[in-house]
Amino acid sequence: MAECAACGGRVEESFRFCPWCAAPQRLKLVEFFRGYAVTDRERGKALRVSRYLGGPERHVRFSVWSGEGVAEAAVSLDENEAGRLRRFLGAPTVARRRASRRAAARRGA
Repeated sequence: MAECAACGGRVEESFRFCPWCAAPQRLKLVEFFRGYAVTDRERGKALRVSRYLGGPERHVRFSVWSGEGVAEAAVSLDENEAGRLRRFLGAPTVARRRASRRAAARRGA
């Protein structure tokens, strides 16, 4: 059993809020991203990204949602993997800037 950081009361691990003071037990940020439909099967899908910030269970969770609002799949990444994903998603922009600088240097611009 965990202890509420706000009031010190005992809280079951599965509780999202303290039953004694109503303080949230997990801090979470959530963002939805519209999917890009390459095929008809992908039409209406979305990606939900949840970042859990509190406690020792810090992680990022990705879930794929259907057009009907049903989670079809989910995966969680620990902080290290989430950082690796951030670098992976950011890499193409940096690579493009470097490539365009090299091309400009070759042209003498």
